[in-house]
Amino acid sequence: MTSSHRPPGRPRPPARRARLGALTAALGLAASLLIAAPAAAIPDPTTGSGTRERASQDERNQTRDAIARGDIPGVDESVHSANVRHLANIPKQALKGTNSDLAFQGKYAFAGNYDGFAIFDISRPKAPKVVTQVLCPGSQNDVSVSGDLLFLSTDSSRSDDSCASTSQPATEKSSWEGMKIFDISDKEHPKYLAAVETACGSHTHTLVPDRRDVYVYVSSYAPDAAFPDCRPPHDGISIIKVPRSAPQKAKVIDFPVLFPDGGNPGEPTHPGVSETTGCHDLTAFPKLRLAAGACMGDGILMDISDPAAPRVIDRVQDNENFAFWHSATFNERGTKVVFTDELGGGVAATCDAATGPHRGADGIYDIVGKGDHRKLVFKSYYKIPRHQAATENCVAHNGSLIPAKGRDIMVQAWYQGGVSIWDFTDSAHPKEIGYFERGPLSADQLVVGGSWSAYYYNGHIYSNDMAKGFDVLRIDDRRTDSAASVRLPVLNAQTQPDYR
Repeated sequence: MTSSHRPPGRPRPPARRARLGALTAALGLAASLLIAAPAAAIPDPTTGSGTRERASQDERNQTRDAIARGDIPGVDESVHSANVRHLANIPKQALKGTNSDLAFQGKYAFAGNYDGFAIFDISRPKAPKVVTQVLCPGSQNDVSVSGDLLFLSTDSSRSDDSCASTSQPATEKSSWEGMKIFDISDKEHPKYLAAVETACGSHTHTLVPDRRDVYVYVSSYAPDAAFPDCRPPHDGISIIKVPRSAPQKAKVIDFPVLFPDGGNPGEPTHPGVSETTGCHDLTAFPKLRLAAGACMGDGILMDISDPAAPRVIDRVQDNENFAFWHSATFNERGTKVVFTDELGGGVAATCDAATGPHRGADGIYDIVGKGDHRKLVFKSYYKIPRHQAATENCVAHNGSLIPAKGRDIMVQAWYQGGVSIWDFTDSAHPKEIGYFERGPLSADQLVVGGSWSAYYYNGHIYSNDMAKGFDVLRIDDRRTDSAASVRLPVLNAQTQPDYR
C-alpha cells in the first residue's frame, strides 16, 4: 500500500471504544463541516506542500530545459497517452495531510489520508462526490473494507487510540499505534468501534476475510531497543482476528516469525539493501490460498490455507537492484507476482537515466512448481519509459490488475511519474500501453507529491494523488476493453479478488 520511511512508535494501553466525529461534505465539492473534536495532525514528511529540498542550479536548469524541450510536462501540466482520458479530479478539502491508499465497495471509494479518511460516491465516475470526511490523524491511514467494517492502519506514535490523539514519542510506554476499526453501515456517519494495538504499529494491513471472521495481517517494521513495544528482533507479522458479529472483540491472536534466520542483513553485507526487520506489505489471494510478501530485503511466497497460521514456502532476494521490497501483486491466474522496489522511500527522484531501468522498478517473478515446492523465478524488470525531473519524486508504487481476458495488465502509481498501464503477459518483455502524469509540483525544488495508489475498479482507474487529490481516469484500448465487463462488489488491492 504505501511509502516506506516513517517515524515508528509503539506502546500498548488498553483499547477503548469511541464514537467517531465526521466531516460531512455538502454537494460533494463544498467545504466540509467539522463535527469531530479538533486533533493535531502528525508531522507529515511527505505532504505535497511539505518536503522541499532545494535543487542544485544544475538540476533546476535541467528541469527547465526539459520542460522547454517538451521532454517533461510543465509545472502542474497534465499529459496522457491517446488511449487514456482524465475524467475528474476532486482536490483535497478538509483533510489536508498526504493522501494515501484506496479501497472500494459498491458505488463507494474509500481514500486514506494522513489526517483521516474520505468516502466518495463514484456511481457517476465523471462526477464523483464527497460523502464524508473523517478526521482521525495517524500515518499512514491505509484503508480496507469488508462488509460493514472499515480498517485503518496507524503507524505513528500517538498519545492514545482515539481520533483526537496527538503525536507522542515512541519511547513513551503510554503511546499507541496499531489498527482502528469503524462501522461504515451508514456511509455518511461512520462509527469508531474498536482499536487493537500491534507491535511496531501498522504500516500496512491485508485482509483475509471469511464468513464469520476477518483475519488482518499487519505489516510493520523498524524496531528499536528504545521503543518499549517495538524492540528487535521483529521478524514477523501480527495477525488480528475480527469477529464480524462482535468487532469490538478483535484481538491479536499470533505473531508468526517469517524469518527465523533474521532475514536479509542489508548493510554492510549488501550495500544499498534494506535490512529485513519485518514486512512492508502483503497481498493475499484467498481463492488460491496464497500470499506474497514484500519484506524490506526479501520477497516471500506464503501458503495461507489456514489464515491464522501462514507459512513461508519460498523466499527470494535481489541484492543487486532491489533496495526495499515494497509491495506485491499476483496476476489473475496466480502464476506470477510483481514485486515493487521503493528505492529512496518514495521521496527521491529515481526515474532518471542515472538510476537506470532496473532500480526503483518492478520485478516480475513466475511461480513454478506445486504445493510446498513452488518457487519464485525472476523473469524481468519493468520501469516507466519516461524520465522524470530531478525535482520529481518517482519510484514504483501501488497498483492493481486490469482484468483483461487472456492478458496480464496492471495499472500502477509512480508518484510524480504518474499512472502507468503496462502489459506483462510475456513476463520477460513487459511494456507500457498507456499513461497519465502531471508535471512537477516545482521546477526549483523537490516537492513530494504524485499518485500514491492507482487501481482499476469496475471500468475506471482511480488514483489518490498525495497533493492534488482524487483522480478518475479511463482507458479505451482493445487490449483492456474486455475488463469492462468485470464487476466486483469490493476491491481491496491487497486482497486479490478472483476476477474469473
